[in-house]
Amino acid sequence: MKRFTIVALAIAITACSDPAIDASSEEALETSVKRVSEKLDTDKRAQFEESMQIIALSGMDLDDILTGRLTPQRFTDELYASLDGMTADEVISHAEKIKAEREARERAQALEEIAELERVALAAEEARAELGKFSVQRSRFYQRERSYSYRTEPIIEISVRNDTSYPVSRAYFKGTIASPGRAVPWLVEDFNYSIAGGIEPGEEAEWVLAPNSYGAWGKISPPEDAVFTVEVVRLDGPDGESVLDARGLSDRQQSRLQRLKEQYQ
Repeated sequence: MKRFTIVALAIAITACSDPAIDASSEEALETSVKRVSEKLDTDKRAQFEESMQIIALSGMDLDDILTGRLTPQRFTDELYASLDGMTADEVISHAEKIKAEREARERAQALEEIAELERVALAAEEARAELGKFSVQRSRFYQRERSYSYRTEPIIEISVRNDTSYPVSRAYFKGTIASPGRAVPWLVEDFNYSIAGGIEPGEEAEWVLAPNSYGAWGKISPPEDAVFTVEVVRLDGPDGESVLDARGLSDRQQSRLQRLKEQYQ
């Protein structure tokens, strides 16, 4: 009688326990997942199915796939091993853990990117004040007739003075051609100049530059009242590396910074 009671109790416990996934084979996996799913109500079934997808996708590392370290067979073996013996609650719990870890990584990466973008913006703001010491004292733009040719060539004449503390090997500018009273400039275009021998602190220089006549500079014929202004946006030192850069964030970077801050701060 006692033995019968123990057997009956064991059968009852087995019958009442949650069904588990059997991942011993593909056929067993499909059958057991279906059996587990059928025991769930509608909402929990949807949560279970989503959790199965999360677990499966978590094992797909793009770098491993591209390098061949993750073969289809290895992926299948690892997925089956991770699912074998799990109940629906365990699958859902494991998926929630994967999501939490992924969100934590994404947040850490986002905060790091926010910090880097803010460093670039701050450095640009600080550079603008110092770049004011590399002054453009005169600037002129015109189209010059070419000898033995019916085409003209664009010419930029510019004189500068370096009152920064840096010797400069290359200067970067943003040129704007605009007419008084007009809201939209005729041209806004960047240009730069590699300075032979550089320009030391306290020195002045005058340059006559000929931009590409097939580019934007060569396609514009501004009216007589147009004014050409030049802004210094970056200076490179003797080693060719930037010493002052006021360009800051691009429009795309600025938009991304705003989105990241709204989402993670």
